Amino acid sequence: MLRDVLDLLRCPHCGAALASAGGAVACKEGHSFDVARQGYVSLLTGDTQLGSADTASMVAAREAFLAAGHLDPLAEALGGEAERALAGPGCVIDLGAGTGWYLAHVLDRLPGRRGLALDLSKHALRRAARAHPRIGAVACDAWRRLPVRDGVAALVLSVFAPRDGAEITRVLRPGGALLVVTPTGAHMEQLVSALRLLSVDARKQERLDAKLGPHLELERGAGLEWPLELGPADVAHAVAMGPSARHVEQGELDVLVAALPQPVEVTASVRIAVYRTCA
Repeated sequence: MLRDVLDLLRCPHCGAALASAGGAVACKEGHSFDVARQGYVSLLTGDTQLGSADTASMVAAREAFLAAGHLDPLAEALGGEAERALAGPGCVIDLGAGTGWYLAHVLDRLPGRRGLALDLSKHALRRAARAHPRIGAVACDAWRRLPVRDGVAALVLSVFAPRDGAEITRVLRPGGALLVVTPTGAHMEQLVSALRLLSVDARKQERLDAKLGPHLELERGAGLEWPLELGPADVAHAVAMGPSARHVEQGELDVLVAALPQPVEVTASVRIAVYRTCA
């Protein structure tokens, strides 16, 4: 699928168009990027910091949690919002796409649309490249200038992921939309309090609006909540797949998880917001 999305990309060094060059991707200025055997291309520059990239264990935990169906209601809602928000031609870009699970669900609802899964983690992109026949997977840093051409996207997704308003606006076509999913303060709060995990900033929505406001207009937003029943393995995966995995000592976590009821009842709580560029 990667060869089918090269026209959407540009060289991260000089901005020139990219084309296939044997087992690599290259621009006319001679900048070349190897294509991994798993099917993704890395357009990272040499000074990129990889410390925040998801590890192999984080990606494996996320795959297990998703495979158990716990986030299916969110995928369904996101697909519906994507259908409603779509206006005009263009691809679908998923920033911080991880394994491409959400993007694959959205593309299933949007026949014929191409998708770009952008992420910093090679472990995640190995899976994203195989998540859907219309996904092209690219390693890049979402906080830097994206290796994507101007105005090629009809829709950008940011699901629990970074979002740079200026760059999102640049890659969106006029009238294009951004779908943002953020956790609310109630998201899995039962685990947050019991396991001493990282909590959601009470001013998260305020900060999000401040960052996106100069570039995109809020069209609509709504909350989504659903109940979960999690066994010990589910709880372990929920912790291991997110940022708390970097901040919790495993021995202490094991003790706290063992003290939870079996299963533990948890509330998933998110906000889905649609922002749009000026047509």
